[in-house]
Amino acid sequence: MSSSPLPSSGQRAVTVLGLGPMGRALATAFVEAGVRTTVWNRTPGRDGELVAGGAVPAVSAEEAVAASPLTVVCLVNYDATDSVLRQDAVTRALKGRTVVNLSADTPERARDTGRWAGEHGIGYLDGAIMTPTPTIGKPDAVFLHSGPEALYAEHRPVLDALGGTHTHLGEEISRAAAYDIALLDIFWTSMAGYAHAVAVARAEGITPRELAPFAQGIGAILPPLFEELAEDIESGAYSGEGNPLTSAVSTMAHIVHASEAHGIDASVMRAAEGLARRTVGLGHGAEGFTRVSEVLGRR
Repeated sequence: MSSSPLPSSGQRAVTVLGLGPMGRALATAFVEAGVRTTVWNRTPGRDGELVAGGAVPAVSAEEAVAASPLTVVCLVNYDATDSVLRQDAVTRALKGRTVVNLSADTPERARDTGRWAGEHGIGYLDGAIMTPTPTIGKPDAVFLHSGPEALYAEHRPVLDALGGTHTHLGEEISRAAAYDIALLDIFWTSMAGYAHAVAVARAEGITPRELAPFAQGIGAILPPLFEELAEDIESGAYSGEGNPLTSAVSTMAHIVHASEAHGIDASVMRAAEGLARRTVGLGHGAEGFTRVSEVLGRR
């Protein structure tokens, strides 16, 4: 165990487990905000710059979590989180302390970790980071949290050192992970669409730079559309006014045909077209694409 003294009464302190790019960004933000920051990583050697900047190194995960009332975890997934936190010595050291888990995984894994923490007397908040590493410690950072509200309020002053906006989504422990999965679904399907669009455009002699300003225009349509469509879905209207599903299916088919004419894999668009055609086949052809969201959930 390290001989480093525990923080004095009133001094803010945090432990960061996991020093990948995001973990280092989190630890750096804490250090720069004057929070006593203890750091540990499964693979040694990643803490040099942080220690030079004022972070306190720990030789083991047990020592690290024992150094602070709050531990922030940022690992690749909950398999990695479990491999660290569920070691007997670490679990014992965490009793009576709080973990904020900013690793990414599924809502079910968040619920499982919440149950484990409760069984061992460990305060637990689940969280998600919705912006890239350069935003951490800056106003653009976005953090989502879920779990006991009183616990969140207790540790919010330290979490604020990470900058940006922090939103508590409710006491149900899996809420942050559920938001994270849904929002990443939007991001990655959008990125897949963009990559496919670039491939098709290139095949027709259009460079990515030439396409970019028009792609940005398509992107700009989406934010107000999300708000409008949310109301449409919640009301159950699934309005097809102006763009019924039968029309959408036709444009999707054009993309598939143009792609495959160039030998470009169109499986992503074929999947979207298949969902739309299935929805039309169920009698919703005059409705809007939002009806697909309801059909997807049918069993």
